[in-house]
Formats: sequence, C-alpha cells, structure tokens
Amino acid sequence: MRMSFSLFESRRHPALRVLALALALAILGSASIAFVHPLVPFAALGGILAALLVLSNIDFGLYAVIAVAVLLPFGALPLNIGFNPTFLDLALVAVIAIWLARLTTRQDDGDFIATPLGLPVLAFLVLAVFAFIAGLAYAPITAQSLRQFAEVLAAIAFFFVIVNVVRTRDALGRCVTALIVAGFIAAALGVVLYFLPREVSLMLLSALRVFKYPTGDRVLRYIEDDPANPLRAISTSVDPNVLGGLLILVTALTVPQLFAAKPLLPRRWIGVIALTMSVCLVLTFSRGALLGLTLALIVVATVRYRPIIGLVILGGIIFLLMPFTQEYVGHFVDAFTLSDRATQMRLGEYKDALTLISRYPFFGVGFGGSPDMDTYLGVSNVYLLMAEEMGLVGLSAFLLTMGLFFYRVARAWFDGLARDEFLAPILLGVAGALLGAMIGGLVDHYFFNLKFVHAVVLFWLFVGLGMVTVSLFLRHAQDRL
Repeated sequence: MRMSFSLFESRRHPALRVLALALALAILGSASIAFVHPLVPFAALGGILAALLVLSNIDFGLYAVIAVAVLLPFGALPLNIGFNPTFLDLALVAVIAIWLARLTTRQDDGDFIATPLGLPVLAFLVLAVFAFIAGLAYAPITAQSLRQFAEVLAAIAFFFVIVNVVRTRDALGRCVTALIVAGFIAAALGVVLYFLPREVSLMLLSALRVFKYPTGDRVLRYIEDDPANPLRAISTSVDPNVLGGLLILVTALTVPQLFAAKPLLPRRWIGVIALTMSVCLVLTFSRGALLGLTLALIVVATVRYRPIIGLVILGGIIFLLMPFTQEYVGHFVDAFTLSDRATQMRLGEYKDALTLISRYPFFGVGFGGSPDMDTYLGVSNVYLLMAEEMGLVGLSAFLLTMGLFFYRVARAWFDGLARDEFLAPILLGVAGALLGAMIGGLVDHYFFNLKFVHAVVLFWLFVGLGMVTVSLFLRHAQDRL
C-alpha cells in the first residue's frame, strides 16, 4: 500500500493540516509585518472577518455602511494600491455587489423595486455621467477625480439598494435605530473631544493617522481657523460643517421619536440622545446646520408634534441669554450683517459661481475644473455647485426628484399614513432630515461633493428610507382592501 506523507492528503491527521495552515499564515503575517506594514495582517484579518459577516447577511452590510459613514467617514486602509481604499468604499461596494448577485440569482423576495423615484434618480445618474464625459473637453480628469466620481455614483445608486433590501417594518426600524445610535456615538465623541484638554484631544484625534486621518495642530478647528477664536466640535468628521450636516440628519430623525406612541428606543434614552446631538450641533458653530435643523423641526412640529415648538423656543432662549453662548450669538450676528470673513468669502464664491454658470448654463463644466482662467469650480452652496458641474439641466433633475419625493411623502401622509403609529414618526423624521439638509445646502456643499462621499451616501440613504416608509404604508393599505 502506497503511503502518502502529504499533510493535505492525509485524512488521519486533521490537526497537522490545521497546524500547517496556521504556520503558513504566521509566516505570511510575519513577512508582512517585517517588509510591508505592521498593520497589514491585522487589516487583512479584520477585512476577511468583516467580509464574511457582510456575506452572511446583507443587513449587516447596511449597518456597516451606516457605521462607517457616520463614525469613520474618512477612514482608509493603511494599504497603498495606487490609492488607499476607504472603509466606506469597501462596505459600499460589498453591499451593492451582494445585492446585484442576489438580484440576478433571484434570491430576493419578489421583483426589483424601483418606486416612483426610481426613474428620476436614474435620470440624475445618467446626467451626472454625461456631464462628467462632456467635462473632459474642458479639463483633464485625474485618477483621483475619476475614483471619487465613481464613489459618488455608487453613493447615489445606494438608493436602489435601500428600497430593495429594506422591505419590512422590522428591517426599517432596525435601519433607523442604527442611524440614531451611530449618530449619538458621533455626537457624544464630538462633545467629549470638545471639552477634553487640548493636548488630549489632539493626541486622540491624531491616533487616527493609522486610518489616513489628518494629524497635527490643524486637527482641531476654530472659527475662521484662528486659535484665538472659539473651538469648533468635529468628532471624527474632520470638518465642523460636515459634522453639522450629519447632525441635521440624525437629530431630525431622532426628535419625532420623543413623541412617538411606540418609540424605537426607550423614551428616556431618546431624550438623552436628542440632547447630546443638539449640544454637539451647537458646538460645531455651523450656522447653516443650526438654521437648517431649526426650520426643519418647526415644519415637523407644524405637521404633527406641536411640543417640538416648545423645545425649539426653550433652546432659543437658552441660546440667546446664557453667558457662554454669547460668542455664538455674535457669530450669527456677524453673518447677518455680512461682517465676518467667512460670509464675505461665501458671497464672493456665489458671484464667481454665477459667472461660471452663465457661461456654461445647460450641462455645466463637469467635475474636473473650470475651463476659464478667471473662474474656478467650487462654491459653498450645493445648488450652485451642482449647476456648475451639471448645468441647470442637472440641477433641475435633482430638484424635480426631491420635489417628487416630498409630494409622495405628503400624499401618503394625508392618505392615512399619519395614523400609523410606527411609520408616522419615521417618515416625519426622514422628511424633516432631508428638508433640513436641503436648507443647510444653501450655505454648504457637502451633500454633493466628490470629497465628501459619506455625506452623499447618507443623503440618498435617507431618500431611500423615505420611499421605503411610503411603500410599506401603500402595501399595507392594499392588503386591507
């Protein structure tokens, strides 16, 4: 009888096979530590475990996208493959790939769901691609810009994943809860880092350098970037205005749960979460974000939850009268009197943007740069930025899409969704969040910017959740007939 000495052919020594595999992995890991980067084997192991988790259940993939977009939006692998893939890239690509695989193999329950917003969103995507290609005639595209544009397309396309994967009330509740909890953690981190000693905050934030976060004294942000001015909260969002945009979304989503008949979390915890988010938003000194959230909450209170108006008034009184908020009040006064540098710079940006749009009104100049020496691509207004890049046609497509969204939300609300104790606070929270984001977009640009892909992901995630809520109501109404 022939005897085999191959560990992998022998069935009598499974322990030896495991030992050999472990030895091979140990050798590879040691080599990676010695010759590549000490974190490579740990990153690879973490990536494998995360991939297995996502592959086992696409819901875990959705939670991973939410967690990364909210808590580590700029985190990237310490591996350079021409660029450093971000955690958001990996999570987003994994979820979209798994969804497409399930769709093609018919593993999903039912057919592809487009919703009434499907065609407008698709048209907006097509116009973005057209503007990108047309823009090549004006300015060359770098590899980084191409990658970032592909990320933005995936972020917008995430809408289709949401409306097809989140198909039940339980799934919707879990997704909204994940957003609220992740938003609370981000806000709590922002508050803690704000009040810690400066050196400790610098040390903690600089520790994120391993994930390609910025380091050094400029990690901490001040009004007008002057350390003599008040500090601004940033959490792990790098930029205080970007953190403000995130807090618009998660705070507006959370507040209606305070008054819901059956809140997703215990009401006392919802109160703590909403208060933490509100405090963190104030500490960002983001005037656009605070204005956007305030107006959104007033609209939500007018539609349904009147006590929210009392909370807004109470917050306004504290904001105006407390000694420690007077610098903040002065910051707002400077904006309205056009006397601070940031406001003056914005006005200059608006003027230059209108000049560029007037020269290329229909399809814009694409995403590479301005073709004219006397203008530049970039402005602190999401609508002007969109018009610069995609022209008035692209901007109109976006506004029509969002107009249709709010029309569908209002129609479902008055058709009876308002009486649904579970769906009503979710729909008001999602719609309020998007309204606040669109108001904040008047003075900021992060919800349609190649550099802030996570903000684009979150915006279209909320659009998707809104349409899921409407679809669940309509399905329930049809089942009752």
